Amino acid sequence: MGTVEWLENAGIVNVCYCMAQPELPLRGNYNPDYYKIYFRDTGLLIGSLDDEVQEDLRFNKNFNTYKGAIYENVVGDMLVKQGYPLYFYRNEKGTLEMDFFVRDRDSLIPVEVKAADGATASLNRLIQEEAYGDVRYGIKFGMKNIGYNGRFYTFPYFLAFFLKKFLQEKRQA
Repeated sequence: MGTVEWLENAGIVNVCYCMAQPELPLRGNYNPDYYKIYFRDTGLLIGSLDDEVQEDLRFNKNFNTYKGAIYENVVGDMLVKQGYPLYFYRNEKGTLEMDFFVRDRDSLIPVEVKAADGATASLNRLIQEEAYGDVRYGIKFGMKNIGYNGRFYTFPYFLAFFLKKFLQEKRQA
């Protein structure tokens, strides 16, 4: 057993595997040697930062520098706590990237975590291009209200723990 597996089994980290292609099935479509690691406890993430950064965060200074990693870590942990394994995608050129993927009965659902209210080019591309036929809609977490623009649903970060319930109810509707 390697170090990463030990940390995961000990409940310290969540491992997020890179998909070979953004298509189903999830478990049969990833590279076990290409992954990102998230802390299961965001407090451990903050605690792993140097003293100056921790002090900055306590006094709400320079938060913009770290908020992307912090929010992504929080959402990743909420997905794991709902029973989702973690997968992400990044193409070789780095022109298409998605933070997470989950699935419902019929489709692959890209999940984007935005620290700022910026463009969602990769999310839009995954939804609109025919090459990604397993993707029918997406989810975006950010500093936004609940909404739907015809392509993806938007939720505030704190509702990430309701994603599985939302997808179940959406399927029944």
